Amino acid sequence: MNTLQVNLPNHPYEIKIARDSLATSGQWAKTLWQPQKIVMITDNHVGELYAETVKLSFEAAGFEVVGVFSFLEGEASKTLVTVEKAYQFLANRGLTRSDGIVALGGGVVGDLAGFVASTYMRGLHFLQIPTSLTAQVDSSVGGKTGVNTAFAKNMVGTFAQPDGVLIDPNCLQTLGTRELYEGMGEVIKCGLIADAELWEILQGLTGDVTDLLAHAEALIYHSCDVKRKVVVEDELDNGSRLYLNFGHTIGHAVEVIAGYGQVMHGEAVAIGMIQITKIAEAKGLAEAGLTNQIREMVKKFHLPTTFEDWDVARLTKAITLDKKARGRAIKTVLVAQVGHAVINEVPLAAFSEWLG
Repeated sequence: MNTLQVNLPNHPYEIKIARDSLATSGQWAKTLWQPQKIVMITDNHVGELYAETVKLSFEAAGFEVVGVFSFLEGEASKTLVTVEKAYQFLANRGLTRSDGIVALGGGVVGDLAGFVASTYMRGLHFLQIPTSLTAQVDSSVGGKTGVNTAFAKNMVGTFAQPDGVLIDPNCLQTLGTRELYEGMGEVIKCGLIADAELWEILQGLTGDVTDLLAHAEALIYHSCDVKRKVVVEDELDNGSRLYLNFGHTIGHAVEVIAGYGQVMHGEAVAIGMIQITKIAEAKGLAEAGLTNQIREMVKKFHLPTTFEDWDVARLTKAITLDKKARGRAIKTVLVAQVGHAVINEVPLAAFSEWLG
């Protein structure tokens, strides 16, 4: 078992990484919460796999699990329509501000459940139990919640920290191969922006699923540690936390124009990291050869290196709606060398040259 402390001044919490921990998740929650009503939010796929195990554990620990709200898996469900249905579900079961929500699933579940918890009755507390690699290494930590609109990813959201994060690496064994590799986009990003040791670990892996699963705890720990440090330094995303967005400005735009779920998040991030580094290298803002290093690492873990429907005009339009835009400029993140990220402000009117 490994633990990391997210020492935020107003809301500290713990990340616990332990194999087979779903079966004892209720005892873990009992150390954080008083007995209360619980609603679990999950999707149809994860719910079939793990909801009963977690429900029984919470009930054995003295919690009253009054329902499991499940929605259709996938990015297309992360909308205000699903949020409205969740609100109705909570209201029908009499949840109050003294009760809690457990997010059980991947990044879509965690983002949506966190948003529901932070807005229903102006805020319930919640726990994150991420089951996908993307959620375990990224979206479950840091308190960003959100849902998509038709024109931008995560356009509507809040900052709301969980009371704890419980990560069971064994959940990765039930992921599809594409879903597992997708999470490596975020792991690669963490190594590039702030952890040269993680990058060395990745260089030593074969890219085989068995090898990846065997090293899952180390990959999760290093990635969460990167995110933990950045979140503590800049909780509300005004400065250094922007480093976590390396590859995301272009990546989110790719997700939008492809149609939510067609290009998975980690896949889009991989494409974005390569594209922005290619231009940065050409401009002398990144060390020579870095683009190829990233490309080869991305290929090792079977992630895409390009997007076949590349359309500069449509991508540029999508990027103008990015949350990192400020006035007539957007803050992008570059990696000058492995382990060292920098913020680069680009006028929106000139961003198309970063897509060429």
